[in-house]
Amino acid sequence: MPHAMINFRALFLLILGSLLGSIALAKESESSPRPASGTTSSPSSYVLTNTDRIRVAIFQEDDLSLIARIDSQGRINLPLVGEVAIAGLKIGDAQSAIEAAYRDGRFLRSPRVSISVEEYASREVSIQGQIRSPGRYPLPIESSMTIIELVTRAGGFTDTARGTAVRITRILPDGTKKNFEVDVDSLIKGRRSANVSDNSLVLEPGDIIFVPERFI
Repeated sequence: MPHAMINFRALFLLILGSLLGSIALAKESESSPRPASGTTSSPSSYVLTNTDRIRVAIFQEDDLSLIARIDSQGRINLPLVGEVAIAGLKIGDAQSAIEAAYRDGRFLRSPRVSISVEEYASREVSIQGQIRSPGRYPLPIESSMTIIELVTRAGGFTDTARGTAVRITRILPDGTKKNFEVDVDSLIKGRRSANVSDNSLVLEPGDIIFVPERFI
């Protein structure tokens, strides 16, 4: 009998300890800071682009924090430092660029900047020419899309397509244009003549892809 009572007492203490631990964890969870209402989390790999609407927060500098849209030149206008170019940068790199602007301008000694995207810009590319389903296609936000993936999504080349000379026109943040020519057909078919670097070419918002017709 004494032995049984000792086991019962040990079991009772174990259950009691477990309950107290659960209560403590619940209270800790309730008291933990939560994200402010209306804020959005943004993937760190996301590359900022023109017309993104972003929140720039500077730790312990509420007067310098703001919500603004990246302009057509890829810049954002910040208090004290003025315009800073951040389009084309990943979020972490853009944070570092803004910190450097405040630090180099001697406005803040050790600024800590955080950026979150409040509203994503329209992220689309268009593909025209000898493709089975021409049109505009959205780019994923948290991952990338290659030219091969776009061609596949658009149904593939037509029978008269010149897939060895697909043209990509890219509008840069400063408004200038850059053109690429990609041998997509060789990439798809795994030919030795295929350029491996073309396979890693990631499409960017606003890219215009044209598939010419093959000369017969």
